[in-house]
Amino acid sequence: MTSTDTRTILITGSTSGIGAATARTLAAQGWRVVVSGRDSTRGAAVVADIKTSGGHAVFVPADLTGPPEALRDFARAAVEAAGGRLDAVVHNAALCPAVDTVSLTDADLEATLAVNVRAPHVLTAALAPAMAERGHGAIVVIGSWMAHVGHAFVGLYSATKAAEIQLARSWAAEFGPRGVRVNTVSPGATRTPINASDGDVIAHMTAGIPAGRPGTPEEIAAAVAWLLSDHAGYLHGAEIAVDGGITTARSA
Repeated sequence: MTSTDTRTILITGSTSGIGAATARTLAAQGWRVVVSGRDSTRGAAVVADIKTSGGHAVFVPADLTGPPEALRDFARAAVEAAGGRLDAVVHNAALCPAVDTVSLTDADLEATLAVNVRAPHVLTAALAPAMAERGHGAIVVIGSWMAHVGHAFVGLYSATKAAEIQLARSWAAEFGPRGVRVNTVSPGATRTPINASDGDVIAHMTAGIPAGRPGTPEEIAAAVAWLLSDHAGYLHGAEIAVDGGITTARSA
């Protein structure tokens, strides 16, 4: 694939937060982006913003809690929307019920497992083989710093993120020899619309880390863009912690 080719990418959960920032960043770099999510109004807004800035994007609705066949239908729709070929996928969509083990409802248990583990697995199985057949492609999993430490709350979310990170390593081994690079970007405490009401908690959480502040969606997006670029061509199965040092060091 030459630098003049239009690269195509699907980003799950890209109607807000890290996903939307990634969509905007990659569109600005010339990617044709398939924006996806459940909220068509927010999806249309992201697409309109990208087009206003001169980029190329299209919205394909997706409910990732659906059964495997519905996920495969979504994969086919995404490929069609991208013009018949997807060069890359970012598995960004996730659910994070902020409760302890005892308080977690059956519905949240099922939905979180579906979106955070089953959907990435089914979509990769549906989309990676065509990349491998062409001999090139890339998959980026959005992990989390929470996959590496224990929490009294969000334990299920942390476990699903650990599972995704391990899936990425396994996919690197499975598809890497056929030209498909698979890696992970694991954000730290990042300010997004979903946690806007928890600003004090996030500020306290990050006060003692080397960066001394929360991350931004744009900083995570920049790491994803680098992983998808030719500059990261030798990275397979890697996890990049874009977390301000929260998993590795304390400054106070």
